Amino acid sequence: MPKKILTGKVIRNKTDKTITVLIERKYQHPLYNKIIKSRKKYHAHDENNKFNVGDIVSIEETKPISKIKKFKVIEVLK
Repeated sequence: MPKKILTGKVIRNKTDKTITVLIERKYQHPLYNKIIKSRKKYHAHDENNKFNVGDIVSIEETKPISKIKKFKVIEVLK
């Protein structure tokens, strides 16, 4: 099974070696055909603490690093 790769915005970087990334996606409701926005926060591993709030990053699913971290940062896009 391929690993999930998600793109989102860093909204928090205060914890050591961890960032919080907000992922927004749009999808169409199957019955009402309305476009719905969905938001979800993911905690991602940042080994060197080099990402700041406002950066657009790409994160990849990995084996669990801690109780809440199951993603790691691949690259910064902006």
